Amino acid sequence: MIIKNIEAKIRLATLIAIGSLVTALLIVGMNCLYAFKMVANAQKSIYILDKNVPILARQTDMQLNRPAEYRAHVDLFHSLFFSLTPDDNYMEYQMKKAMYLIDQSGMQQYNDLKENGFFNSILSSSSVLTLQTDSISLDLPRKYFRYYGKLKIDRRSSTVIRSLVTEGYLKDIPRSDNNPHGTLITNWKTLENKDLQDVEKNTF
Repeated sequence: MIIKNIEAKIRLATLIAIGSLVTALLIVGMNCLYAFKMVANAQKSIYILDKNVPILARQTDMQLNRPAEYRAHVDLFHSLFFSLTPDDNYMEYQMKKAMYLIDQSGMQQYNDLKENGFFNSILSSSSVLTLQTDSISLDLPRKYFRYYGKLKIDRRSSTVIRSLVTEGYLKDIPRSDNNPHGTLITNWKTLENKDLQDVEKNTF
């Protein structure tokens, strides 16, 4: 009987010890999780000094804003690449800025257009090119985009409206002054570039 009582007390003590250990581990785990969340939230907080007074500002989650940044990046590149005036220096400046936003596929298209006399025709006809974005569709899992726009070519003799459709992929890279969205367009292709309207101007 005494042995049984001792065994029962040992089992009870063991259960209490195990229960205490499990409870302690749960408390430690919950504290660690809470501390991790606190640190993560703190990393999203920045302070701005206003006359030596720190003001708390909140950073937004980058991934929440990424689709808007992708669209802005694609829109900026196309605007730089296609909105041109009959000025050698200006076109060179636009192309230089555009090339920071795209891989070698952009330079390839630039060289093809140059060889085909596209930029010389802008100069000789005193054309002004203005690109209007219609829409930009995104496939986020694949980081694929398709751009739809209309290119207005205002010449001395006529005004041409072209439908422009391109496609490509997006790659995340470190942000810089020349690439503020931290995105690089890759495998860029023109799917459609056809005339929709060609209106002659009255030259007399």
